[in-house]
Amino acid sequence: MFPEKIHGAATRIVGDPSRVALLLPGRGYSVARPLLHYARKVLLAHDWTVQEIWWEVPEDLSVDDSPAWVAGQTRRALDREDAGSVMLVGKSLGTLAAPLAVERGLPAIWLTPLLHIDGMARTLGLSTAPTLLIGGTNDASWPPGAAERTGQEYLELPGADHALELMGDPLGSVEHLARATAAMTAFVGGLGR
Repeated sequence: MFPEKIHGAATRIVGDPSRVALLLPGRGYSVARPLLHYARKVLLAHDWTVQEIWWEVPEDLSVDDSPAWVAGQTRRALDREDAGSVMLVGKSLGTLAAPLAVERGLPAIWLTPLLHIDGMARTLGLSTAPTLLIGGTNDASWPPGAAERTGQEYLELPGADHALELMGDPLGSVEHLARATAAMTAFVGGLGR
């Protein structure tokens, strides 16, 4: 979960040590994939230290057991940090850490949050810390109107699937990635120092 290097690259990229962002992957979407890669770039551009989380999801992890497993993994990662400011950036499965962000008052960016899961939108709506949701209208985990009902800031990408891509349209997918990156840039910039 906390290897110092993956394929020769550091998993902790040091910026301001008083501000740490944890990148939480999806089930099959590692922190090296585009959305989390650019989230890392945005955070580093704003001088955050970034800790990538590389977890191996148990093959037999059930949907019912996923929230507790993600919470345990995320709690372990959070407990290792002593920075004054900590934020979470999660993709899909990683967004199941939302209750911890709410409980601890942490700012968060949730990429393709699992809003179709009972109680997730309600939990996100309880957050008093800055929160950004990004999802697509062609993603079953992003039901119509769910993001808006949270009362949190959100970006909805027309036609985007669970990877925030457009089927058969690589250029349109890159445009969506640029829009998501711009939203993350504005959000992180708005957090100040």
